[in-house]
Amino acid sequence: MVEFGINTFGDMTTGSDGTPKSAAQVIRDVIEEAVLADSLGIDAIGLGEHHRDDYAISAPDMILGAIASRTEHIKLGTAVTVLSSDDPLRVFERFATLDAISRGRAEVVLGRGSFTESFPLFGYKLSDYNVLFDEKFEIFSQALTEKPIRWSGTHRLPIEGALLMPPTENGLSAWVGVGGSPESVIRSVQRGIPMMLAIIGGAPGRFRPFVDLYERAQKEFGVTNPMPLGMHSPGHVAETDEQARAELWEPFRENRIRIGRERGWGDPTYEDFIDEIEHGALFVGSPATVAQKIYDMIRILDVDRFDFKYANGPMPHEQLMTSLDLYGGTVVPRVKEMLSRAS
Repeated sequence: MVEFGINTFGDMTTGSDGTPKSAAQVIRDVIEEAVLADSLGIDAIGLGEHHRDDYAISAPDMILGAIASRTEHIKLGTAVTVLSSDDPLRVFERFATLDAISRGRAEVVLGRGSFTESFPLFGYKLSDYNVLFDEKFEIFSQALTEKPIRWSGTHRLPIEGALLMPPTENGLSAWVGVGGSPESVIRSVQRGIPMMLAIIGGAPGRFRPFVDLYERAQKEFGVTNPMPLGMHSPGHVAETDEQARAELWEPFRENRIRIGRERGWGDPTYEDFIDEIEHGALFVGSPATVAQKIYDMIRILDVDRFDFKYANGPMPHEQLMTSLDLYGGTVVPRVKEMLSRAS
């Protein structure tokens, strides 16, 4: 059965009067959004990790602990944990602790991250970008076995039989975020950690070759139980297509201009925005429109989990709550019904 989650990076938002909110208030709003998602039966929430002033969330596990105390069913994870600039042993212990607090609802999505500000912040060199992730991912995959860890490499002293605390009751759930690298697909299968595709631009169908590689690699590595596959994409739901586009355009534009000027992209046009909605990775529109697009992508990519990034730029909390309400209350049931009819 397909699961349906949500993601947010804790984008800095505005009040209904356009006044910017404090980071502290944005974090409190994210907790309220998670509580709503739990009440709607949404399966999972993932919080991004960033260390910059356009996002409020830098310590997702702390916020997830607060969410755990106010929810009953929703899985509590990340989108993503930037493993390259963190300590894999500490990551495991933090999420094992969250798993205890939440009675088995913790999960972690590991990745390199789409930004690099954490490297200088925590004293790492960008020239070590690849080796840091590779070595730390190997350590974390050992930690998931909850057996003594033995490892040696280049970025830290050897680990000689470390045993981490606290042990989990039923194991810790983990994913690896993949943005489109064949090497990352193979690494996911080699380590037995399922893949979450980050599809944030362009036609989602172009990721089908990575899905085929994922399936082929499992056969070649002798995986007997098929590994689940997830995807993450941004979007916004409103009562009508026109309203959804009108509400998202300015926050989307502001977010893309800022990131684009850091990375050398041109400023987005409204035509680019519409093209991304109609042919690309933006899931924007009425419940019927968004449900149809999600259904199509699930069928094309054979995913077992769809995560909807519902916050995209400085959109008011009230609009985010409405989008979540429509997603969990109308879109997800509609997609489930379509999938049931097709099976």
